[in-house]
Amino acid sequence: MHVLIMGAGVAGVTAAWQLLEDGHEVSVVDRQAEAASETSFANAGLIAPGHAFAWASPKAAKILIKSLLSEDQPLRFKFRAEPALWRWSLQFLAQCTSERARRNTRIKHRLCRYAQQALQDLADRTGIAYDREQRGVLYLHRSQASLDRGIANMQILREAGQELEVVDRDRAVALDPALAPSRDKIAGGIYSPGDESGDACTFTRALAALCAWRGARFHYRTTIKGIEAGGDRIERVLTDQGELRADLYLLACGSYSPLLTRPLGERLSVYPIKGYSVTFPVDGANNPPTIGGVDEDNLCAYARLGDRVRSTAVAEFAGYDTGHSPDDFRSMLRALEDLFPAGADYRRPQYWACLRPMTPEGTPVLGRGRFENLYYDTGHGHMGWTMACGTARITADLIAGRTPDLPLEGLTLR
Repeated sequence: MHVLIMGAGVAGVTAAWQLLEDGHEVSVVDRQAEAASETSFANAGLIAPGHAFAWASPKAAKILIKSLLSEDQPLRFKFRAEPALWRWSLQFLAQCTSERARRNTRIKHRLCRYAQQALQDLADRTGIAYDREQRGVLYLHRSQASLDRGIANMQILREAGQELEVVDRDRAVALDPALAPSRDKIAGGIYSPGDESGDACTFTRALAALCAWRGARFHYRTTIKGIEAGGDRIERVLTDQGELRADLYLLACGSYSPLLTRPLGERLSVYPIKGYSVTFPVDGANNPPTIGGVDEDNLCAYARLGDRVRSTAVAEFAGYDTGHSPDDFRSMLRALEDLFPAGADYRRPQYWACLRPMTPEGTPVLGRGRFENLYYDTGHGHMGWTMACGTARITADLIAGRTPDLPLEGLTLR
């Protein structure tokens, strides 16, 4: 069967690999010049089941309200006269209860653990090098009160089987000696030894090359203009380079997925949440971080990716705008330099902003909707790198008519 995948980010390319494994003919279409050029290009790099908490929570609701008065918040809401934003925001706020946050976290964590194993299997099989680091991830807290809240929150993941260790500042420094200069600025943290990090862009582009070698056709520099349906089936995809036809279609366009399904009468609860990242060379620095981590009090993630250090922070409800200025990175730079004063060459930043395709629940949309030959693999939010290999396997199973290894509760079209 010929499958046309719309989107060549980490979700689309890992799905292409799994479908090739099943013997399908695969084509991939993307508007960029190569794979992983948008959301998958410069993400945090953390593969983190140990941090698979749902974003929608009572705490998130309070932060969003504060952001209306101050832009110096890790979650920011910008007023826009856009019905889709208000509709999605109301759905998000409806998930910000303790009960729903707990349910969504359980579903998200289950998927992340499954997906991490799928990534490890694929990486071991292919031998792809992507600055992989498998010594765990540290979730740091600046104060004892913050650490106490983190310990209380982590219980849901412990109950689900996640190995987590509460550490004091001395143990944190032992795990990552680069924290020694800032030892007195942290109270401790939570260490997840099973978490890891790596460069999603490097991985995705290498995997795309392997897919092409195995016969997948990649239509780069090709912008999708629309999807045409007849009855309960998709008939073709219209692009600026002509039409593309297949037996089955897979939508993996991240934040842009709902724009393509809306004219078909199919509404996806996926909305772009803007994220910022900055990458520094390690050249000339004498004390870069050795493992990935998160500064929980500033919601700032960081990872060592070979000869680079990357930091990400901020989630901004700002529509489809990917613009940025140096001022947007001020808070994350301050937090990173505070933890690692000699961690990188901070004079040479590479700034980036992208759109994370978020659902209100924080879990992706998989499976079919109203069209029998259109499948979804979208809405991975800020954990697409962690989830992608797992959702690719699930998607391949659904297309093949196999029962997936995971229950699909909370993972299908709402």
